[in-house]
Amino acid sequence: MAGHCPDRGRGQAVISDRMAACASPVATTSLPTPMRKLDLDFDPYANEPAHFGASLLNDAELLIACLEAARAKSVVEVGAYAGDLTGLLLDWAAGAGARVWAIDPSPQKELVALDEHRPELELVRATSHEALHTIPLPDAVIIDGDHNYYTVSEELRIIGERAKDAALPLILLHDVCWPHGRRDDYFAPDQIPAEYRQPTVQGGTLFPGVPGVRAGGLLYRWPAAREGGPRNGVLTAVEDWMEANDGLQLAIVPAFFGLGVVWERDAPWADELAETLEPWDRNPLLERMETNRVLHLTSSLHARHQAARQEAVLRRLLDSRAFAIAERLSRLRHRVGIARDATIVSREEIERAIGED
Repeated sequence: MAGHCPDRGRGQAVISDRMAACASPVATTSLPTPMRKLDLDFDPYANEPAHFGASLLNDAELLIACLEAARAKSVVEVGAYAGDLTGLLLDWAAGAGARVWAIDPSPQKELVALDEHRPELELVRATSHEALHTIPLPDAVIIDGDHNYYTVSEELRIIGERAKDAALPLILLHDVCWPHGRRDDYFAPDQIPAEYRQPTVQGGTLFPGVPGVRAGGLLYRWPAAREGGPRNGVLTAVEDWMEANDGLQLAIVPAFFGLGVVWERDAPWADELAETLEPWDRNPLLERMETNRVLHLTSSLHARHQAARQEAVLRRLLDSRAFAIAERLSRLRHRVGIARDATIVSREEIERAIGED
């Protein structure tokens, strides 16, 4: 079935497997109802000029709809980074009467400035594992930090243990589809226990359908060398945690690298949340669109990589004595009538090809 979840033990080998979309595929037959336009000012690409669609802001309407369905009055964002989503959450919280915490051990200057100008924001400069132990248990947690099995597993474990005598927060997770659904990426591999750390490739580039690494794909700092297998990836961490905890529901929205939503089936707002998510959960149309999006995104990067390599070769050729001789010989052959039908090899032609005209 197109868009089904791949076997954990292998890499994703065909296009229809690339999204790592779900733990147990569900055919979606209903179409989404019209989504309410947010009365909030935001630009998902303000800090992403390449327009990769990597920010959770791209899921803003659905994410806010989930928070409202769960009647959340306190929200924790793990991995706030530059504060793109944080700003949206603060604007929403102002009208919803909610509080916002942002967790990031190394906040970017934009998030620091947001903290300085928005006193209602609680910025916690600590790792998620440290902060989740100390801050008040919230109504909702948004997890978008270090995208690997160990980090996410520990985040879920800490949240679950703190909720033993209380209601489990609504949990929203980014990057449950390709590439991190079934493949770890590490901000700092040495901070991951050896038994949980996958073999890595520094500065590895990933391409859908390729279980290893391939030049010209999406660049990541420390991705796992291979996709698939146990203890590998964000979605795998979610599934393993859910297997050890009864009464939980998982929805996956296969768009913009995948939004996962986990909640307790007996939560007082569970039915309303399920109704909100049902049209989007593992939606086959969204899966095909996301598969197409990441394929074209990575293909364009691959084409740029190849063009850059070709340009480098041509520039070295232009600077070589051998080319200068070949150019003179080409013009001489044409002048004396040898191979008149052949195109003259010229510096100007190559410069035009690499955009220097």
